[in-house]
Amino acid sequence: MNNKSLKVVFLTPALYMAGGVERVLTLKANYFADHFGYDVTIVLTDGKDKPLFYPLSEKIKVVNLDINFEELWTCSFIKKIWIYLKKQRTYRRLLTAELMRLRPDITVSLMRREVNFINDIKDGSRKVGELHVNRAHYRNFESANSNWLKHWFSKFWMRRLLDDVRRLDRLVVLTAKDREAWAELDHVVDIPNPLTFEPQTVSQLTEKRVIAVGRYCYEKGYDLLLQAWAKVAAQHPDWHLDVFGDGDRTPYEQQRAALGLSEDSCRLHGRTSDIEKEYLASSLLVCSSRFEGFGMMLVEAMACGLPVVSFDCQWGPRSIIADGQDGLLVADGDVDKLAEGLSRLMTDASLRQQMGQAARENVKRFRIDAIAARWQALFNEVCNSEKN
Repeated sequence: MNNKSLKVVFLTPALYMAGGVERVLTLKANYFADHFGYDVTIVLTDGKDKPLFYPLSEKIKVVNLDINFEELWTCSFIKKIWIYLKKQRTYRRLLTAELMRLRPDITVSLMRREVNFINDIKDGSRKVGELHVNRAHYRNFESANSNWLKHWFSKFWMRRLLDDVRRLDRLVVLTAKDREAWAELDHVVDIPNPLTFEPQTVSQLTEKRVIAVGRYCYEKGYDLLLQAWAKVAAQHPDWHLDVFGDGDRTPYEQQRAALGLSEDSCRLHGRTSDIEKEYLASSLLVCSSRFEGFGMMLVEAMACGLPVVSFDCQWGPRSIIADGQDGLLVADGDVDKLAEGLSRLMTDASLRQQMGQAARENVKRFRIDAIAARWQALFNEVCNSEKN
């Protein structure tokens, strides 16, 4: 197929947030449109009147169906079921009409609500799923917030999931470990996220500053990070921790106070539009996540020359960090080991420099041109193969 004529549609909820999925989708879509000449459309369901956080190429078309699934965030679980089913019917009707109008060659679902019906839309496009979380945490309720009804729905959804995913032309996951987790399927491929920027300079690693990046939520493990930092700060009072991310900071501010940490020692910021600047003003990145689909902040920080200290959680960090060479992987969830890893690199400037240099070399494999080429090969393969 002629790459210049390839028409690709991406399906995702919204693009007004400063999240990793939003950033990666924007980057790839821009590259496909500007460098490959693809005809790219992004179809959204939410954030109708909100500006896009990351700039999109003027060649890309955006369609917002204005379903407003975000209304579900404020509903009780029982009410949420009824409203969800109603909105889902509306989404199916509107998306079907849009795909029939666009007639794309490839439709890429970011594995949200449309995955339940995308295979039944007869628009002629090949259907590709793109999953940014590992299997264990896809459509999974946190046990602390679950009851028997939620567990039932979770099991029901998971039973249907394999049938829905099996009917896709391809499922793309982020790491080899994620691919292995879908052992029942033979059409799963792994393509990592691309580096979102290529810094023109690197950190000198002289600032006594550790940085953490990511949304304030259970997944990112900032409660564990603050426990570790309380241990570190007692030994290194001249160092500072700066956290950047969306979300509610209140519980972490309360925990900071309870741990006796000063606001100067541990600074909890909102999101930033210039994360590269913050990396370059730091000497270490810390990742305290309970799980990661990939860990884009790891790649970004390493590109800026920062060594990293990370929990060895599923599955992202191990696919990026070469333990002992460009960073340190410590036992998953072990607060003491995280504190020890941070202290080790904070006190050894020579090791920081050595690992920082290795980090810059390591992440060259994630440059956008290399990752985009893998997507291009996948699209061509899917378009030239027999329809499932």
